[in-house]
Amino acid sequence: MSEQNTTPNPARGSVPLAGSERPGVARIQASLGPVDPSRRIEVTVILRRQEPLPETVPEPMSRDELAARHGASNADLDLAVGTFTRLGAEVLETDPASRRVRLAGTVEDLSRIFGTSLEEVTSSGPHGHDITHRHRTGGLQIPAELDGIVTAVLGLDDRPQARAQFQAIPRAATDTSYTPPELARIYNFPATADGSGQVVAIIELGGGFGQADLDTYFSGLGITGPKVTAVGVDGAVNQPGQDPTGADGEVLLDIEVVGALAPKADVLVYFAPNTDAGFLDAIINASHAAPAPASISISWGQNEDAWTAQARTAFDQALADASALGVTVTAAAGDNGSADAATDGRDHADFPASSPHVLACGGTRLDADPGTGAIRSETVWNDGPNSATGGGYSDTFPAPPWQSGLPAHARHPKPAPKPVPGGRGRGVPDVSGVTDPQTGYKVRVDGKDMVIGGTSAVAPLWAALIALFAQATGRRFGQIQPLLYTRKAGFHDITTGNNGTYQAGPGWDPCTGLGTPDGTALLAAITGMRKI
Repeated sequence: MSEQNTTPNPARGSVPLAGSERPGVARIQASLGPVDPSRRIEVTVILRRQEPLPETVPEPMSRDELAARHGASNADLDLAVGTFTRLGAEVLETDPASRRVRLAGTVEDLSRIFGTSLEEVTSSGPHGHDITHRHRTGGLQIPAELDGIVTAVLGLDDRPQARAQFQAIPRAATDTSYTPPELARIYNFPATADGSGQVVAIIELGGGFGQADLDTYFSGLGITGPKVTAVGVDGAVNQPGQDPTGADGEVLLDIEVVGALAPKADVLVYFAPNTDAGFLDAIINASHAAPAPASISISWGQNEDAWTAQARTAFDQALADASALGVTVTAAAGDNGSADAATDGRDHADFPASSPHVLACGGTRLDADPGTGAIRSETVWNDGPNSATGGGYSDTFPAPPWQSGLPAHARHPKPAPKPVPGGRGRGVPDVSGVTDPQTGYKVRVDGKDMVIGGTSAVAPLWAALIALFAQATGRRFGQIQPLLYTRKAGFHDITTGNNGTYQAGPGWDPCTGLGTPDGTALLAAITGMRKI
């Protein structure tokens, strides 16, 4: 399809919005013409901070503290509200702490305000299903008086933004698989903690769960499962049974792993549209909730180049806010090897796992005795280019201080396509767990017993472990990565295997990070290094 050339004249006195440039969707099946100009849509606008957020936050901030110093100023909010209202948009909500302004309006009005045109297309979504959605190309404009104040406008184009990082097979198709309690034994999770008093949030961009599945699953494990609450974001709701081989598998996997490993925690499942705006709003709503969660699990992502620069920045800032609030965010590193399913012949890190404010989770193949917990072997998960752990180096984010001195961080057999300032970018993953579907997780999805693998299973595993640490220590950790990288013990170092370009080796590597957890030893290392 050719580039759109019907962009309306932007509102008088508009300027370009840096980082808003968006290419066309790669696999358009049908072009259905301009979106009905009278259709009402909603978008998320992000404003600048009053003050930069410190790189390290020694103690978790309250939401009021975050808003007062690092949120949007009253002057910026008032100017944005007044400007957008004058131009014909409806302001649905403002939130100083997250710096969000939610707008609604007709396609005609919002297209005019932001200097774009919206076409309706059907494209091949991230899981192979055809999806009809709004589509734009090129950059956006913003009113000149908001230049430097507005940093992102998300949701005009509502193409699917992320894919679920999981792979499922029938339970009968594998001889080796594990229940989460068996993995707790294998990975030596603290036996004295059960998640009591903690909240774990899970982000989902589709699918749903039924309580009957959860009741059957947990009773089969001989445990009482957690309280699980669905929370809708931007109009999305829990919709079980719609996609049993797709998004439902992701949802049930995440809940069942967290619930079996931290059964006394409260689990909040945030359902959002699979768009850049919906994804961001879910992360913000989860991290700013009261009480704040100990951890947030994200099993969805996409290679860095599939995001606009404004979206990556807005997400990274939201994840930094989560860390400042004491929330640890875990995210799957991808299931498509070092290329992350890109077709340009280059390696790519998956985002949001590549954000330095996320605990990025990679994957292994595990051979262990579930009865004794003894590990016979554990290697990098790699069954082929489309069934292997993600990992590598970011083209966008520089190496954080806690990674910059690692010897493996300097070993990079290929030049980065877009070298970041200061050398090699942020390395992914930080940690790992079992992911190979041939040695995967026993779960129940829409009434069927299945085995699921993928790095999406490791994000909830580590989110549950963080909740156990929070219970055991009486505190929340926020950005826990610097602490983990200075550990003296607590990891099974994975030294065998590769994920395409990158080879595992002693210490941190861009296949399995620091390794898989020895939960009790890691808790001892953390409590020995950090004042409780």
